[in-house]
Amino acid sequence: MGMRLAGIEGEVIKGRDNILHRLDELIHTEDIAIILMTTKTIEEVSDIVSNYKMSLAKPLIVEIPDRHGSGNISESINKYISEAIGIKL
Repeated sequence: MGMRLAGIEGEVIKGRDNILHRLDELIHTEDIAIILMTTKTIEEVSDIVSNYKMSLAKPLIVEIPDRHGSGNISESINKYISEAIGIKL
């Protein structure tokens, strides 16, 4: 609800295939610069999102906590940094 009040459009997408299909569409849309995805959604497609984050300059894929739990975003950040530089933090 808060995102809508700020003028940010959103979608609820369930299922790995549906998420991957929509993510692929958004990545190839020129005027999309940032994609916000909940922790739960990223967990369903973490392998693909990780590859996109490492290989694409645009759009920026950002993990946000969802209303169902807090998740540990710092672990995800550490994982991406470790993969990028090859050193476990």
